[in-house]
Amino acid sequence: MKFNYVYQKVVDLKSNEKTQAEWLLSAAVGELQTEKRSLHQLVEEKAYVDKTILVESENCSSMLRLQELQRYVEHLNLLIQNKLADIQNAEQNVERNQLHLNGKMLDEKVWLKAKEKAQSSFQQMIILREQNELDEMATVRFAMRAR
Repeated sequence: MKFNYVYQKVVDLKSNEKTQAEWLLSAAVGELQTEKRSLHQLVEEKAYVDKTILVESENCSSMLRLQELQRYVEHLNLLIQNKLADIQNAEQNVERNQLHLNGKMLDEKVWLKAKEKAQSSFQQMIILREQNELDEMATVRFAMRAR
């Protein structure tokens, strides 16, 4: 006799939901890493322009060129601020997806535990049935020998 769990489709559904939550978390982490790389590039670009301003000011470059570089630095500062906000949003998204995954993992664990209990009960029932059959066979043999 084979064990057939009545709620197997629910267990499969919970497993699929957990897998989807893992994918969402993975995508959110990837997005966060992309945002951090982008921020790093902006910071490097700003450092390079700051160094360029310093060199050009020592070389007595034109005021127009220095003002242009300064406006570019201000623009980079604005981009950096925006990127920091994007990173914060991405981190919040990662946290949300982590909480969602934790909930799905808990759901799956509950259903798997219920399945294990049902399977254990089924195995106990099979063992009890086999034992009863063996007892009955022994009783019949004893009764036949007693005649």
